[in-house]
Parts: sequence; C-alpha cells; structure tokens
Amino acid sequence: MNFQAELAARIKANGENRELNSSAKDFMRQSIAASYSYNFSSLGRPIIQYPQDIVAMQELIWQVKPGLIVETGIAHGGSLVMNASMLALLDYCDAVETGETLDPRAPRRRVLGVDIDIRAHNRAAIEAHPMANRIDMIQGSSIAPEVIAQVHEIAKGHDRILVCLDSNHTHDHVLAELEAYAPLTSTGSYCVVFDTVIEDLPLHSYPNRPWDKGNNPKTAVHEYLRCIRVEGRLAAGGSPLEFEIDKSIEHRLLITVAPDGFLKRVSNKSVASLE
Repeated sequence: MNFQAELAARIKANGENRELNSSAKDFMRQSIAASYSYNFSSLGRPIIQYPQDIVAMQELIWQVKPGLIVETGIAHGGSLVMNASMLALLDYCDAVETGETLDPRAPRRRVLGVDIDIRAHNRAAIEAHPMANRIDMIQGSSIAPEVIAQVHEIAKGHDRILVCLDSNHTHDHVLAELEAYAPLTSTGSYCVVFDTVIEDLPLHSYPNRPWDKGNNPKTAVHEYLRCIRVEGRLAAGGSPLEFEIDKSIEHRLLITVAPDGFLKRVSNKSVASLE
C-alpha cells in the first residue's frame, strides 16, 4: 500500500473511531472555554485560529492554487497575512516553473478581506506588513448590497477563487454570506465556514454573543445546502451550483472549529447528505 492509500485508510479509520472523536470533542469544549485559539500568530499577526485549521488552510491553498481568496472577518489580520504568504509562495513556484522573472511589487494573486469594523491599529499593522501589497480590505457589513457588489466586481478578474467566512456567527448572517459569496467559489475549490463547532457546544457557551446552539454557522450551512438541493442555486458564472461537505478534512484534523464547514464545490454530483 502506498502512502496516499495508507493516508486515506487512516483518515477513514479516524472518522469511525468513536473514542478518538469523543476525546477530540472534549478537547474542543475545554480549549474553547480557555480561549486557546488566541494563543497563535501568523508572521507576526494574531490569527485566532486552531493550529489544525491553519494547516488545513495551507493545504487547501496549495491544492486549489487560487488567484483570489475572499475572507469575511479580519480582526487582527493574521489570516489575511497567512493566506497572502501562501499566495506569494504560489507566485514564486509559478516563476520557478516558467522561468519568468518574479516581481514582488506586482503580485498576481490577492487576498480580499471584508469586515464591518477594521480598527485603526489593526489596519495600520496590516498595511505595514511585508505581505500588504497583495492584501485588499473593504470596511462594511459583509451582507450589505454595496459591499457584495464590490466583492463580486473584484472577483471578475480571477478564475480560481477560494472563500472563507468568519465574521458574525449567527445563522441569518452566515446564511446571507453563503448566498452572497459561495457562488464565487470555483469548481474544485472550497467555501470554508468557520465556527460551525458552536452547534456542538453546550447551550449558552457564548453568553455575551448573539449566536448559540441552534443559531450558528453550522445551522446556516445545513440550511444553505438544503436550499441548493431543493430550490437550486447558480454560481457567479451562471452554471448550477453544487457543494458537498468534505468530511475527510474534518476526520484528518479531528481538532477543528469547522466541522461540516469545509464545503467543496463539485460538478455533476449530488450534494452530500446532511445526515
């Protein structure tokens, strides 16, 4: 058995291992209560993500090789910076392969971040970062029509797009973000919805927030996939839109804030069951 076959078998076994998954869920509950995700940074900027999800994102970026990454939710900018650094690496690899001269002042691939409140000190730190010349930011609600229109206009210049949703975590907001931005996802690429784990936590785990069990990104994901299955949706280019939940990522990571949140855009397939 070769390495890839062994990997696939191991990931499948992880998904079927009840004791292992129970331990992972227990760690998630305790570590979220301890604000564990706030312990990490990316190239000097706080990232507020779990290390496993950071690894998953770099794997997806390498696999998809997007020209544009759309992110909702900026905070300190760590995710923008990390993703921009991966895009810089892709540009470098392209230059090595083609023999073209790489001009770091004219990046081909870009990250677009959207946030309703980009605090001045965070904006200043992001704009001072060496990765800043491949990062664009829009301040405004990610579900405001004028912001959605601006993002879609920018996306027109790119044929490979990856989407990450990580702002307001209420059901209605995330569902509106999915309706607005999931259609931008290229076939074979992903729309990653963060903090779906809220649905798996005890009730009132976030007493000072508007989201909770029953009102969170995972409930929005399930509703959006139901809408696609029952009503249908079109991608930005006009073709039928289909997604499946890539459970293999969740089974590989075990520790993730995005269970059922790695949505892969597929073609000529049925959307994966939500059961």
